[in-house]
Amino acid sequence: MSGETRKSALKREVGLVQLTFYGTGTILGAGIFVVIGEVLGEAGGLAPLAYLLAAVVALTTALSYSEMAARVPTAGGPVDYVERAFGRRWLGSLAGWALIVANVVSAATIITGFVAYLSSFIAVSDWLATILVAVAVVGVAAAGMKESAWLMSATTLIGIGTLLVVLWALRDGFVAAPQAIAAAPAQIDGSAGAALLGGAFLAIYSFIGFGDMAQAAEEVRDVKRVMPKAMVLSLAVVFLFYLSVSAALVGVGGLEELAAAKAPLVVAAGREGWPELPIALASLAVIVNGALTQVIASARLLFDAGRDGRGAPAILGKVSAMTDTPLAATLTVGGVVLGLALLVPLKQLATGTGFAILVVFIGVNASLIVFKRREQPAEVPDVPILIPWIGGFVCAGALIGQLALYLA
Repeated sequence: MSGETRKSALKREVGLVQLTFYGTGTILGAGIFVVIGEVLGEAGGLAPLAYLLAAVVALTTALSYSEMAARVPTAGGPVDYVERAFGRRWLGSLAGWALIVANVVSAATIITGFVAYLSSFIAVSDWLATILVAVAVVGVAAAGMKESAWLMSATTLIGIGTLLVVLWALRDGFVAAPQAIAAAPAQIDGSAGAALLGGAFLAIYSFIGFGDMAQAAEEVRDVKRVMPKAMVLSLAVVFLFYLSVSAALVGVGGLEELAAAKAPLVVAAGREGWPELPIALASLAVIVNGALTQVIASARLLFDAGRDGRGAPAILGKVSAMTDTPLAATLTVGGVVLGLALLVPLKQLATGTGFAILVVFIGVNASLIVFKRREQPAEVPDVPILIPWIGGFVCAGALIGQLALYLA
C-alpha cells in the first residue's frame, strides 16, 4: 500500500501466549515491586488477605471486560462499549477522553517512579534518565504491537524469574506466614478491619492493568477466544505472585522497614544475604512494562478518537504503512508523557487517574448488563449477569470511599 499513512483497522498479529505475557507484565509492574510496600504499611500482617480481597474485586470487573472485549473487539474498548450499550455518543467520548488522560498521566507517573527507583541504587541524572526512558518506551510502542508484546514477554519472564528468586530467599518467611497472619490483628494499631479494607483498596490498583489489554483488541488474532482467556490467565498468574510474595514478607517480619522502603522486595532479599543490585535491575525491567502499556493504550484510544471524529485531529486516526501502528497518535502521547514526567508534580494528577478508572470500570460493568439483556451471542463468553452487578457496585463503593478519603 502506498503512502505514509492509511485508514484501516490495526494488524492482527498477537496470539494467546504473547497477550498473556503482555497482560501479566502490565498488571505486575510497579504493583508488586513498589506498591506492595504501601499495602504492607496499611494492612500490616493482614496484607495477604488484603490482596485476596482485592483480587475478588478485580476479578468481577475483569470478567466483565473479558466478555465485552469479545463482543466489541475494537481499539476503543470502553469507548465503544458504553456508546453501543447506551446509544449516547457523548458518553463513549467522555469515557475515551477520561481513559486517555488517566493512561497518559499514569505513564508519566510510572516513568517518574522508575527513575526514582533507579536513583536509589545508581547515581544518575533524573532529567537525563527521564528523557531516555520515555524515548525508549515510545520507540518500542511505535515499532509495533507485536514487537511490544515480545519485549514485554521477555521482561515479564525476567520479572517472574526475579520473583521466584525472592520467594526462594524468603522461603522461611513463607513457611511462617500462616502463624504471622493469625497473630496480625492483635499487632495492628486501631481496627484490624479498617486496616484490611485500607490495604485492599490500595491493592486493587495493583490489579487494574487488565483494562489496558482491551485496547489491544484490534491487534489480537481470534480475539473473541483469545482475549477472555488471556485476561483470566494474566490475573491468575499475578494473584498467585501477590499472595505468595506478600505472605513471605509478612512471615519474615520487619514490616515497618519494608513499608518505608522504595524497593521493599530488594530490601527483604538483601536482609537474607542476597545481592540487592541484580534484583533491583531485574525489577526495573518489569516496572517499565507499565509505562509501555499505558503509552500503547493511550495511543490506541487517541487513534480511535481521531478515526471516529471524537474531538481528535483526523491525522491521529491513521495507521502508518511502515509500522502498522498509529504512529502519529503514539508520538503525540509520547510527547505529552515526557512533558508531564519532566515538568509537572504528578501526585494530585495521579490521584485523579484512580477516580477516572473507577468511573470507566462502572461504565463497563453497566454496559455488559445492558448487552446481556438484549442478547447472548453463542460465540462470546457467557459471564453470569450477577458478575457485572457485583463489579459495578464494588467499583462504585471504592469510588465513594476514595472520594471520602480525598475530601476528608
